[in-house]
Parts: sequence; C-alpha cells; structure tokens
Amino acid sequence: MPPSSPSDLSPSAPSRPPLAARLAEWLRHFWPAPLGIDGKERLRFVVGAVIGVLLTAWLSRWWAQGNGTGPWMVASLGASAVLVFGMPSSPLAQPWPVLGGSTLSALVGAVCSALIPDKALAGAVAVGLAIALMVPLRCLHPPGGAMALYVVLTSGDGWHLAAFPVLFNVVLLLIAAVVYNGLTGRRYPHPQRVTPRVATSQGAFTASDVDAALAHYNQVLDVSRADLEGLLHLAGRAAFQRTLGELRCADIMSSPPHAVEAGVSLKEAWALMRLQQIKALPVVDAQRQVIGIVTVADFMRLANLDTHEGLGQRLRTLVMGRGGQPQAVGEIMSYPVQVARSAQHAMDLVPLFSQGGHHHIPIVDDVDHLVGIITQTDLVRTLASAVQGR
Repeated sequence: MPPSSPSDLSPSAPSRPPLAARLAEWLRHFWPAPLGIDGKERLRFVVGAVIGVLLTAWLSRWWAQGNGTGPWMVASLGASAVLVFGMPSSPLAQPWPVLGGSTLSALVGAVCSALIPDKALAGAVAVGLAIALMVPLRCLHPPGGAMALYVVLTSGDGWHLAAFPVLFNVVLLLIAAVVYNGLTGRRYPHPQRVTPRVATSQGAFTASDVDAALAHYNQVLDVSRADLEGLLHLAGRAAFQRTLGELRCADIMSSPPHAVEAGVSLKEAWALMRLQQIKALPVVDAQRQVIGIVTVADFMRLANLDTHEGLGQRLRTLVMGRGGQPQAVGEIMSYPVQVARSAQHAMDLVPLFSQGGHHHIPIVDDVDHLVGIITQTDLVRTLASAVQGR
C-alpha cells in the first residue's frame, strides 16, 4: 500500500454548494420578509395616510385657488405620508427630516436645473447633492431625492416651489401626523436620543456596546437608536427567560439531601459533614419538615468561644460535648431557615444568595417536606452553563 501524501493527510476544505443552489439562495433574498404588524396597525396606518393626504390636498387646493398659483401639491408627499403614518418612530420620518429634507431638496433641484442644461446630468447631480446635504444636516428623507429630481424634470420654478406647495404641503402633513399619531397611541415626534440607563447586573450589554456595534455596522438604519437599544434589551430578556426563566429549583437542586434531626449529636453531624464534604445540613423533624440548618460556620462560631486552645482542639471539645459545650444539633442550629419550593423559579434564588447572605437554600415540596438543597455553587454553575450555551 503506497504511503499517504501530505495532501491526503490534511483535512479537506469544505465543498461549496453547487451553482444552482447558490443561485436559488441568492434569488430568495429578493423575497420580502413579513412586516410584523397586525391588522389593527395596518388599518391605523392606512386611515392615517388617507386622512393626512386628504386634508393636505383640500387645504392646499383651497389656498392655490385663492391665490392663483399653479401646482398645489407634489407627488413625493405620498411617500412622506407612508413614513410619518406607517413608520412614525423611524429617524427618516421625524419632523425635521420631512421638513428640511423636502424643502432643501427642492432648492437643490432648482440650483442644478439653473446651472446644468442637460436634464439627465442635472437630475443625477441634484439627487446626489441633496443626499450629500441631508446627511450632515440630519434631515435625511427619501422623498427628498424624488423632490430634487421632480424640480429638474419639470423645469419648474424651484425657488417658488420650495415655499408653495412643498413647504406648505409638508407643514400640513406634519400637523396631521402629530395629531393622528397621538390620538392612535403612537408617539410623534418620536424620541431619537437614548435616555441614561442605569446599569444593572442583568444587562448583557451597555449603551457603549450599542454605539460600537453601530459604528462597526456603518450603515443607515431605519430605526432610532433608542428603539434599537430597547429592542436589544427586550431580545436579551426574552433569551434569558427562554434559557433560565423556566428553570425550576427541582432542576438544579442536589437530591436526596443529607439532613439530621435536632436530637442528633454534634459529633455525628460533624462526621457526616466531613464524610460527604458538605458545609451545611438541614435540620428536620419526624415529618421531614425543615426546622433549622446547621453549617460549618455554626461549629466555628461556638468553637471560638474558648480562646485558650487551638482551633482543632476547640472543635474536638465541641463535637465531643466536653467542657459544658452544647451536645445536640438543635442547640446550635440556625432558625428559622429560608426555604424554597421545588416548583419555584430558580432565578428567584438570585437575590437570596446575592443580597440575603444565604449560602444554602433547602428545597421543600408542596407539603413542606425536604426534597433537596441548592448552594451558591449550584446556581453559579447553572448560570455559567447558560452563558456558554448562548
């Protein structure tokens, strides 16, 4: 058998999917995703656009008839209506982008029409220049590009168009949008700045993390930064609820637990703790109901009462019951003791461990019988597993 060549021993590169599969995947990108709004929101959106455009048209026509002007409405207003009524939280739909983007673009179109004789070139330059100005002025509004091109192609008087009908139309539409969105439960204008958020231990990211992600993405997002951060926090909470929120104490507790009754000698309890390498023993009655808990700290606390001997000697004196020391578990146990139900959410124990000073939580069933115990280590291990799995 001939020896294997180095190329035979090296791992093979993953094969690319066939051309037909790649083409089909590329074509699937053209299929739109659902908008994610229900019928009620669609109806609110449609009715708002109808009312806004209709009121703007009526008032603009009335004004034009009384003043003998020419065009009384621009077509790009329909696109603006889609934004202010259908996407009132979008940065592109806020009052300043609608007002500034539309009016500025009309003026840009007028300048390009006057300076560039070729309409094709003038239209292209007008659209590009309008975008170049809208971005730094924070008034990026897609219908503004249409407005700049409209002024060039119609050879209209862009200087007058910017005042009427453009500015007049936009102001009326914005008034209608503010009133209608407010009446239908949508904030408009929508806050675009992030309010200071108090950092919490539950947060998976901070505002600076969002800023870094946006800087890395480096593209225009049709969602406000405040809404984006809010959505990310909602998604984080949903993921937390999915991975840990439904986890019960019964899922992570140590069972069956080691326990002793109150009459058990300290020597037996200490021997059991050393044998099982545990630091706490629930104390139960005859019905296995928790009446207290004894920990290594309890032994240490009592052993320190005798300051004339070493720690080892003091512990031996304590567990052997010499020198007038307590002899039974019930005499040194801590009570009452904090317990949790087996069906209780495991995350309910977080404040008990982090703020309540507890290190061991006995777990009981519906009739208060001891069924398990959870330590800080158990909970930390669960949290670590959840984080690694995300």
